[in-house]
Amino acid sequence: MLELENIDVRYGPIHAVKNLSLKVGSSQVVAVVGSNGAGKSSLLRAIAGAEKISGGTIKFEGKKVDLLSPPARVKHGITLVPEGRQIFVSMTVEENLLMGAYTQDQAQIKDGVEAIFDRFPNLASRRHSLASVLSGGEQQMLAIGRAMIARPRLMMLDEPSLGLSPILVNQLFELILDLNKQGISILLVEQNTKMALQAAEFGYVLELGSVRMKGMASDLAADKSLAEAYLGNS
Repeated sequence: MLELENIDVRYGPIHAVKNLSLKVGSSQVVAVVGSNGAGKSSLLRAIAGAEKISGGTIKFEGKKVDLLSPPARVKHGITLVPEGRQIFVSMTVEENLLMGAYTQDQAQIKDGVEAIFDRFPNLASRRHSLASVLSGGEQQMLAIGRAMIARPRLMMLDEPSLGLSPILVNQLFELILDLNKQGISILLVEQNTKMALQAAEFGYVLELGSVRMKGMASDLAADKSLAEAYLGNS
């Protein structure tokens, strides 16, 4: 479904992503882990079109999407739940969801919003409240709902468990796996490496913008030397 071939991302003299290749298959969960500064967020932003690549190619469902704008990539089925949620706190819950529906036909938008509220009853009860009054967990659900309303075939999540309680983290990963069961491919960047690799089928370990190791997620999780060197104790 998604195929990156030797992509590079630069910020001036800083080489954030170096000659990186990666694949996400149809209905697959793929985890990307590594230390801070490894290039994980830059990778997702490049796939979403928020950062330009300086080399390589990005293909989605067999077609090059390198030159497409971020809205065009959303329309093709690629969505990103960014680190820090980046919801619009001065807008209502419903207005935030509508921001994610801008690529949808008008006839589909109402049904899409109601489908999100059916899935997240806590959000439904606050549909006219400002997003600023939501808890951290509710804000994360809103960010995911905003991505879901675009009807993605690939959803990327950047550090979705950041700042959440252990109970909410468990609920979050249950949601991610449920979305995957519905046929949505998942590319997950996550600080909680243990849970990320438990949820994923395949994993990549990044170091300084490059793929340090890759393999079946279960094999990476079982590699004690790898866990100590790159995955930490989470």
